[in-house]
Amino acid sequence: MKPSQRKIQRGFSLLEILVAFSIMAIALGMLLSIFSSGLRNASVSEDYTTAVQIAEALMSGVGVETPLQQGQASGVKSEKYRWELTVSPFDLTTETIDTQNIPAQLFMVTVIVGWGEQHSRYGGERQFELTELKLSDKANEKP
Repeated sequence: MKPSQRKIQRGFSLLEILVAFSIMAIALGMLLSIFSSGLRNASVSEDYTTAVQIAEALMSGVGVETPLQQGQASGVKSEKYRWELTVSPFDLTTETIDTQNIPAQLFMVTVIVGWGEQHSRYGGERQFELTELKLSDKANEKP
């Protein structure tokens, strides 16, 4: 058989097709991983936004809807977000201020909002903490 009489091969070999499919499978796997992590991050971001809104709503109610006095409260919102509110007196520790003659009492208000499961594979329990100082008139205090 002369070299000029050989059949000219057309198309791809099986090995070339397998390599192309392998490259495509790896690329699709990476794209799906990126897409799913983006969705997971969007979900976490939405949870943090909701937690911040709950904490701000609870914080703004202290001293307006509920009296500004020492104590603790807790509860659950939307069957997912656990919150804890703590109000405690805040003492100024400066030597130059006479705290007995100040007509107002300073309180530290802390709100902690938590959500998620402790054994979750995506980061476990998460929480957001908000702390603020609020003033209360000593004349309106109840003994």
